[in-house]
Amino acid sequence: MRRFRSIRWRLQLWHGLLLFVTLAGFGTTAYQLESGRQLRRMDEDLRRLLPVLVSAQHPVRGDRERREFDLPARDAALFDRPGDDPVYYVVWLRHSDRPVTRSTTAPRDVPQPEAGEPTTRQRGIWRETFLFPGPGDVVLVGRPVLGDRIALRQFAWGLAAAGTAVMAIGLVIGAVLVGRALRPIQDIGTAAQRIATGDLTQRIGTGGSGSELDQLAAVLDSTFARLDAAFTQQARFTADAAHELRTPVAIVLTHAQNGLAGTCPDTGHREAFEAIQRAAQRMRRLIGSLLELARFESGQEPLQRVEFDLAVVVADGLALLQPLAAERGIRLRSEPTASLCRGDADRMAQVVSNLLINAIEYNHPGGEIRVTTRRTEHAVELGVWNTGPSIPAEDLPHIFERFRRVDRSRDSSGHGGLGLAIAKSIVQAHGGVIAVRSDPENGTTFTVSLPV
Repeated sequence: MRRFRSIRWRLQLWHGLLLFVTLAGFGTTAYQLESGRQLRRMDEDLRRLLPVLVSAQHPVRGDRERREFDLPARDAALFDRPGDDPVYYVVWLRHSDRPVTRSTTAPRDVPQPEAGEPTTRQRGIWRETFLFPGPGDVVLVGRPVLGDRIALRQFAWGLAAAGTAVMAIGLVIGAVLVGRALRPIQDIGTAAQRIATGDLTQRIGTGGSGSELDQLAAVLDSTFARLDAAFTQQARFTADAAHELRTPVAIVLTHAQNGLAGTCPDTGHREAFEAIQRAAQRMRRLIGSLLELARFESGQEPLQRVEFDLAVVVADGLALLQPLAAERGIRLRSEPTASLCRGDADRMAQVVSNLLINAIEYNHPGGEIRVTTRRTEHAVELGVWNTGPSIPAEDLPHIFERFRRVDRSRDSSGHGGLGLAIAKSIVQAHGGVIAVRSDPENGTTFTVSLPV
């Protein structure tokens, strides 16, 4: 049912309905006209035979009131001709209540017409017309209509076949025209979807026809260009600011290290230098992360495209972070499957490291982390599951934003809240997708999917 909610299918449905109604109306009208034409032709043929029967009536010699019927053989041949629908006649004269004569092909139960009746009648499968040549005299001519009905039925089937063919051709042509008419809308949707995934360089382009959709595409292209410029300017500002902050932070860190290396006058001064050193080191890590994010967002960070095994990258990351997990009593489990893919192994190692550090920092002491890799037909998947507290549902859509923290009590930790944002940027640069699922019963699972 979702398909019929689209504009394309709605237009196609209305076009098909309108075409069907038009063809049905045309076919019905053509059928009625053909049926009327056949009846008129049949009635005219029958009426032309009535004068022959009238002329065959003669007064009886010696009795002018009585009449007799004498049809010459030449005229009788008009009625006794063999065929599927033979013409017949019946004659009533004034002196008799019964037909005085009838053709051999006439039905036995032809009722005598009454004065005032229409001179043409349809009686079952027989079409009949009659004439009153004198008081009490009636001549009737008729014929079966079975052959005409068969021909009319064949005509109806022909109309149905032609209508079906026209309907099919019309639907195909309509689908092509609707597709061409809605192609700009599809281009708009495709460009908007790519822009939503982070590719701000996408543009719709116009067909040059000057239509309303071309005007809309031009307005959207202008909006996308301003968005691209704004994000580029933001990334450039972030990179410039981070770059400019590196020097004063390095100076502060150097002075703090020099102060610790020298002879401190008292314990208070030494603790102050240590606090300054920790703050400077944290600021240096934060500046490095901001620079890295800015380079990814501006497309300035080159990625290597080589084949590597994601399972090997995971194994190296687990070995590197094993001591950190052991300090918190967290068990690391790995279920690797050989998963070859193409990309930058060093950057993917950074993604694995950020996810593992996040799982360790936000896990319960004595908890567990399980890492899996597997290859499907279309993608290579990495899963990082931990037994830490679940992420609230309202925070899940924002978990990969910069400086986003679910646990506000950990703001004093040594991390700047950019690890997941960097991981998302690296995965998107590889054309992949990163997602998170969390609930109190099953823990939290981060899933990375890279295209094969």
